[in-house]
Amino acid sequence: MRFVRWFLGNLILFIDFITTPRGIKRSPDAQAQVDQQTRMLALYQFHACPFCVKVRRSMKRFSLNIELRDAKNNSMYRKELEKEGGRIKVPCLRITNDDGSVSWMYESSDIIRYLEKRFVETTPTNSQHSKA
Repeated sequence: MRFVRWFLGNLILFIDFITTPRGIKRSPDAQAQVDQQTRMLALYQFHACPFCVKVRRSMKRFSLNIELRDAKNNSMYRKELEKEGGRIKVPCLRITNDDGSVSWMYESSDIIRYLEKRFVETTPTNSQHSKA
């Protein structure tokens, strides 16, 4: 079973690597503004988790520079996810709100919808968004 997981995880990573999507093209100022906002986000993930790959692909497609936190191999992030997020489940997006409070969002589809609504639908250049 361990070999199967290893093999499938590496297969997922290989396919992700060879089919990496292109990101949204923004002006340098617009991208800097997005980068400033994404500093308030962190994605807790496992490298070969298919749902985490799905979220990372969307981050790439949306040209978002969100900190990745490996909750599988980094015990500090794993404990933080369990203590503050409430459970060890990935992917999980940690959102630091404007008032300093923290929200935790689980489920890859919910995370992707949140990122798209916050960073893509409000971007005037979303017509240049690649569907790759």
